[in-house]
Amino acid sequence: MGRVTRPKRRISRRSVRSLATVEQYLRAGVVPRFVERANQIEEQTRRHRQRLERAYGWTKEEHADDPEAFAEHWMRIATHWRFDDVNDLIAEHNRWYPAERRLPMNPRTGDYMTIGNRDWRRTPLDSAWILAQFPVKTDL
Repeated sequence: MGRVTRPKRRISRRSVRSLATVEQYLRAGVVPRFVERANQIEEQTRRHRQRLERAYGWTKEEHADDPEAFAEHWMRIATHWRFDDVNDLIAEHNRWYPAERRLPMNPRTGDYMTIGNRDWRRTPLDSAWILAQFPVKTDL
């Protein structure tokens, strides 16, 4: 038995003339930029977390007998850690997400409405984020 082939779908001439239909057709096969960016933010955050986890473990091993030296060394690492790559994406998200999602505007505040009472803005990563994940005070 031979393979059954389906005819290729074509856009009608009438649809091609309609800009909205062509735009919808082209947009249908593309992952929206805000979804792509969210995936990139999550992936880069995960990578930073893994690297920090290794650094934290190494620092705990190196200063197992001296909690003050551990705290000093870990604070130095936390304050000097660079998140430029992911923070650039977070800034891009905070700048473009409302327009990309076409969020409605709150007429009273002049700000974009939240989604499910959750703010759509993302907080940049910094040393406070590191210390929340990997605290200085531990049971060494």
